[in-house]
Amino acid sequence: MKKVKILIPIYNDWQSVFKLLENIDSQIIDLDAEISVLIVNDASTELKPETNFKLNNLKSVQVINMKENRGHARCNATGLKYINDKEDFDYVIPMDGDGEDRPEELKLLIDKISEYSDRVITADRIKRSEGFFFKFCYLMHKFLTFVFTGKSIKFGNYTCLPKSIVSQMIDEPATWSSFSGSLSKIAKEKKSISSIRGSRYFGPSKMNFFDLIKHSFSIIAVFKMTVLIRSVIFLAVYIFLILQHISLVTLIPVALAIILIVSVFALSGRENVTELNNSLENINNIENLK
Repeated sequence: MKKVKILIPIYNDWQSVFKLLENIDSQIIDLDAEISVLIVNDASTELKPETNFKLNNLKSVQVINMKENRGHARCNATGLKYINDKEDFDYVIPMDGDGEDRPEELKLLIDKISEYSDRVITADRIKRSEGFFFKFCYLMHKFLTFVFTGKSIKFGNYTCLPKSIVSQMIDEPATWSSFSGSLSKIAKEKKSISSIRGSRYFGPSKMNFFDLIKHSFSIIAVFKMTVLIRSVIFLAVYIFLILQHISLVTLIPVALAIILIVSVFALSGRENVTELNNSLENINNIENLK
């Protein structure tokens, strides 16, 4: 029987993650897999409430409490490192803890690995639940990523990773900065399921416009040399075309391209395999909820 670890980073969202646990438990009945959950608590300032739910189908539920807040991407990286080093597993499924990654799609992911046991399975978004402005920004993010990296990245954290890929990801510096960017770099061949972005269980989304920009550039930064080459080609061609019509207006794309290059190389500094290797030192304690 396949041993699957579901990895859930959270910060000050206990109400959502407890509801998510109950929904996961109800969705995994009769699946041909032994499923456990590992929650990485990113030094939440809200106290964890007492739990009184009954989880009949999950094998175990653990909470790793971190000493210092490191952010969502680094919680994912720490969780992967912990599972790879400390746990017996065949697959890891990272999920957001707020309900936006729907537990109803777990069966699709796990059924897919029965067909492709050695491949990464991604949950590719075909529909989102956010407002128009966020959807527009997200489309721009995907467009820029494709133009400057050549990668069409339609997935987020919600994936199913075989053990061999997890081992590669914890040796990749980019995992410390961008999960989906690192996975796109490592896994050349992937299979996918269609995924509908769910609505948050409680409260508004915690990702603001600045976070979305940072998230987008962190993904692009994984492929910074490709970005540099494509940007130089773009600038050379563009400047040649506008050479006879240079003005402040026509130089705006040049300025934007330079800002992109500088931002991407600055954010690439967040990639750090040494910090990833030492990330387990930030663990304060581990609780067993089941």
